[in-house]
Amino acid sequence: RENDITKLEYFIVPCAILALLFKVPSSSFFAWTIEYLWAFSIFLESVAIFPQLHMLQKTGEAETITVHFLFCLGGYRFFYVLNWIYRWAYGNPVESVVILPGLIQTLLYSDFFYIYYEK
Repeated sequence: RENDITKLEYFIVPCAILALLFKVPSSSFFAWTIEYLWAFSIFLESVAIFPQLHMLQKTGEAETITVHFLFCLGGYRFFYVLNWIYRWAYGNPVESVVILPGLIQTLLYSDFFYIYYEK
């Protein structure tokens, strides 16, 4: 716990603002709320792994199960990007709200993979 200095508000507030900017237009307040919360969750998911990656870089060590879990999450992200490529190749649209968070999350995981293979 003494190494955990991540301030969550540095992630939550920007994600809330980005969700407002990228959300899908809706016809009713209820639909708007659902779409906003969905967009917020997409943005928050993209940076949710940052505190764990920061701790891993700061301490230089992690439990084996944690490292394997992060590796599996990175694998999930890899297949997510493959899905985008597949959908684009076959003319199926990818919602614009998922592209920026997906790229952010992919960059964070690529940093983890770099550290993973260096050690």
